[in-house]
Amino acid sequence: MNDLIKIREMTAKYDLSARTLRYYEDMGLIKSIRSDDYAYRLYDEANVKRLEQILILRKLNISIKDIQRIFDTSGSEIVLDVLGKKVDDIDEEISILHELKEIILEFIHQIESADFGRESDVKLLYDKAKEIKTQIINVNYNGNPSAINRMMEVTEKLDNKVPDIMIVRIPKFRAVTSGEVTFEELFGGDFMPWQEEHNDLFKPVIFNSADFLCGKDDKAEWIWAVKDEVTETDTYPYKIIEFPGGLYAAAVSVDGDGESHNRVRSKTEKWLESTNFVIDSDRELMGHMIYEDDEIKEGLGYHQMNLYAPIKLKRANME
Repeated sequence: MNDLIKIREMTAKYDLSARTLRYYEDMGLIKSIRSDDYAYRLYDEANVKRLEQILILRKLNISIKDIQRIFDTSGSEIVLDVLGKKVDDIDEEISILHELKEIILEFIHQIESADFGRESDVKLLYDKAKEIKTQIINVNYNGNPSAINRMMEVTEKLDNKVPDIMIVRIPKFRAVTSGEVTFEELFGGDFMPWQEEHNDLFKPVIFNSADFLCGKDDKAEWIWAVKDEVTETDTYPYKIIEFPGGLYAAAVSVDGDGESHNRVRSKTEKWLESTNFVIDSDRELMGHMIYEDDEIKEGLGYHQMNLYAPIKLKRANME
């Protein structure tokens, strides 16, 4: 037992949440050891080294699916292939950004050479824009792509790198709660085994899922929507709460771990700048699995997870 590292020591040493460690376990990347006389997860030296490898690869923005490929194969062939493709992706993005820069500089030059005080120049720019638009939408147009057309292609490629965001209204629902606890207590304590034994109490809210995980600072609260007839007698020793619901900006966290969460959260906040919504700081961020479907997991290499950012209208923020 002395040679094993506790989950608390792992999370502190590598600045990870217990949820992220559990996610890596679910993906088969690391393994923990549990004993009858110890409730929390423990890790041996081999799995500590494996975690360090995972963290290095994640810092290089390598996907969980590719990390699985690397670990499933001996030798360096796969890792070299994965890193080579990552370099190609970076080169492509750099090329796209350079091309977009040249297009914008060309537009700046055209605008600088036009006199917006002269009606003839304004009309010329307007007619040119109409001509370009006609070329883009005309399926019979066989000429060389215009700068406008190419800019649309470039910006579309860049937009594809930003997660799709959708605004959803989560309805009010009754839920059993784990209470606000540390991630270690949540994933290494009694709540998870209790939940697994009482699946018949829960009902889906959205996307065929009943659970939401709320996190703030070093605390987490797991809530599971319960059926209408369920009482606190059924959920003892855990309490039932009334979840108020509300508006959320939802985005898929591609790999489901902490690194991916942070990227998606940052891009969601940036996306909101173009809307009339702002983050509602009075409510907490939430996450949940869209579908825990083994066929989807096998095809993608991970379970899909939605992240929900609580939002409200800007005018409500100013009242």
